[in-house]
Parts: sequence; structure tokens; C-alpha cells
Amino acid sequence: MRLEIGNFYVQDIAFGETLAYCDGVLSINKQEALDYIKEDDRITEADLYIAKPGDKIRMCPVKEAIEPRIRPDGRSVFPGYTGELKPAGDGVTYALKNASVLVVGKHWGGFQDGVIDMSGEGQKYTLFGELNNIVLVADTNETFEHREQQKKNDALRRAGHRLAEYIASCVKELEPDEMEVFELEPMIKRDAETEKLPSVVYVMQPQSQMEEMGYNDLAYGWDMNHVVPTVMHPNEILDGAMVSGSFMPVSSKWSTYDFQNCPNIKALYREHGKTINFLGVIMSNLNVALEQKERSALFVAQIAKSLGADGAVVAEEGYGNPDADFIGCYVALEDAGIKTVGITNECTGRDGQSQPLVTLDEKCDAIVSCGNVSELIELPPMETVLGELEALGRDGLSGGWANDEILGPSVRPDGSIIMENNSMFCGDRVCGWSPKTMKEF
Repeated sequence: MRLEIGNFYVQDIAFGETLAYCDGVLSINKQEALDYIKEDDRITEADLYIAKPGDKIRMCPVKEAIEPRIRPDGRSVFPGYTGELKPAGDGVTYALKNASVLVVGKHWGGFQDGVIDMSGEGQKYTLFGELNNIVLVADTNETFEHREQQKKNDALRRAGHRLAEYIASCVKELEPDEMEVFELEPMIKRDAETEKLPSVVYVMQPQSQMEEMGYNDLAYGWDMNHVVPTVMHPNEILDGAMVSGSFMPVSSKWSTYDFQNCPNIKALYREHGKTINFLGVIMSNLNVALEQKERSALFVAQIAKSLGADGAVVAEEGYGNPDADFIGCYVALEDAGIKTVGITNECTGRDGQSQPLVTLDEKCDAIVSCGNVSELIELPPMETVLGELEALGRDGLSGGWANDEILGPSVRPDGSIIMENNSMFCGDRVCGWSPKTMKEF
């Protein structure tokens, strides 16, 4: 499979008369974009904003992030989800780089939603504080889940994906600034020099714990709760086959933007043919029952061994209950003779002294930590809030609270906040671009 991604580097975004891209500037006709969004009659309120690095803007509750993309041949960017089911990972896709579409709830948040700051101390905690963002702030008529801690957020998330494809349509006929090519030979048809290198698989464990449909990550529009571990070409993940769900504490979450740009996959690609033979991706899942976890671990190890993998990198979306899937998969791979590295966040408590993962094993001796989800973060007020900041304390956002007997409320009267890292939108960046490091004292 050969995927060509044509990149257009966005240096600035502004509202204007037309939807257009010229010399690094993205112009958006706000009313036309809103009219397009409101074609879904579930959207009752909607507005668009622009949030750029350095702006004194705080967003909450943030629900999803998507890189604007379009396929010149007319295929859907997210096959099986926003359009007809077609193969992903082959052909040409155009992407607006340094930009994202962010979806923010106007009134209601939940466990899976988070915070983004565009400046100050909070900016460093999420990738999206560094991007030029088109921000959709909206509400829906899905009143049945307004006060539910877990929300499917279906209308809002779909609106974000549709908007991302709509905005990118302005570059459909243009010449990209740069072309990236991602191509892997079939696993059993590689040259002799590549075959001599250590063979490595990347194991992804996206969220799939909810048995009710509508919360989990999707593969070609198919709920990951229905999936058993399988092989996917890395190009499929980079090209819209995976769509983020609406579950998991938000700092642990992989947004659709993370799937589209997964740095771990790109890093393995860069080393292919040089230091490793990158076989591809084993797409696994996260389960609830112990037997389900053990079965998936066996599947992953069997697939990796059958492919001839010498090494594996395992990445976990989430923590807590999913730690058992993560460790079980790690151990099964090691038992199969496959040297394994794990990537995960940890939950060591506000004092950093607790056990980092729910379960551990002495065979798991090479784990990359992306930080402590329980770390306390205190941030000053921002001039502008997009969304409803009160959701951080009122609506059960992971990492926020209505009132703590020692720390008080997460949202203070002056607009300053105190919360756990848990509430930072996709803040742990397990997909590979975490700026955090570990230090010994």
C-alpha cells in the first residue's frame, strides 16, 4: 500500500468572504460553515471561533479534535463513518497541517471531556495549545444524556468530522506544499537486507470497553467492542480508518487527530529498512472481563509470533481497568519470546507515591511513562472561555470536582482552576509526542 499525504501548512486562520487557502492563510466563511453544520437537525446551537497559540483562551468541555483533510478523488476521509465504506491507506489524501478542528460543548460536559489552554502555563499540557484551531462550540437536542457522566456526544463529534472535511475541501484542487509518502512492502516479500533487521510490530489498544454501542473508538465505522485483535496496515490508521470515541478519562484519550498523525507509527516508519523491519500494526482492544483480556492477549501474541516479530511496542489508551489488558498483552508477548516495550501513563496519586498501574509483572521491565494522571495543576483565569468552564466541576469531568474539603472547588469564582492532569484534553499523548520526561530526585 502506498499512501501519499499532501500537506498544506497553515500559518494563520481568519474568517472571510469565502472558504479558501492561499499562501499559508486559511479563510473561512463562518455563516456558510455553520449552515453546513446545522444540516444535522440534532444541532440546536452552534458557533465558530478561532483559537491560535498565544491567545488568552481556555476551552472546556473539549470533546474531539480532527485534522482537516480531503481526498482529491472524492472518497470520504473517514470511510464507513462520514461516507461510504472504502479502503483507507492507499492513494492520495490532502491535509491542513498545524491546524485542527476542535469540538467543544456549549453547555454540557462529561467524564470523557477536557480542558485546553492556548497560552500561559496550561498551554504546554496539550498538543492543541500549539496549533491553529477552528473551534466549534455547539449543543444538541440529545437531552437524554445531558446530565449523564458518560456521553456518546454523537451529534457533536460527527459535526466535527464533517466540518474538518468541509474546511479541507478548499485545497482539493491546489498543489500541496509537501508530499509525504508512506509505503511498506508486503510482509513476506521484502528484500534480503530488510529481512536481516529485527522485525517489530506496533500494538495499539484503543478504547473498546463499553458494551453499549456509541462510546468506543471505531474502525471503518465499526465499534471496537466487536473487534478481536487483527492486523492493520499502518497507512490505514494514518488515513482515517480509525475514529476516536467518547469514553476514557480525557488525558488518556486518543483523539481522531492522534490517529491521523500517530507519531509512534511515523517513528517506526522512519527506522524501517535502517534499524528495524517494521511489520505493521496489530490492532487490539480493551475489555472488561478477565477472560476477555486474556483471550485478546493470546490473540496478539499469536499474531506477532506468526508474523515473525522479534520485538513489539504496546500502547494503551486509558488506565485503571485497561492496565490489566496492557500488562496481560505485554506478558503474553514476552512469553512468546518477543522483546516488548510498553507506552502508558500512570496513576500514582496526587502525591506520586501510589502503584503506577493497577497490575504489574516483573516481565514488564521496559515501560515508557507519559506522566501521572493525578498530578495537580493550578491555572490562573483566562480572558476568554469557549464553552462552559463550570462543566469541569459540575459534570463529572475526570480530574475535576465540585468541591474538595481541602482544595475547594475546581472552578473558582475568579475563573482560576485547580484540577488533576486527568482533565487535560489528550494531555498524556501516549501516541508518541509527549513532551514529558522522568527525573530522579
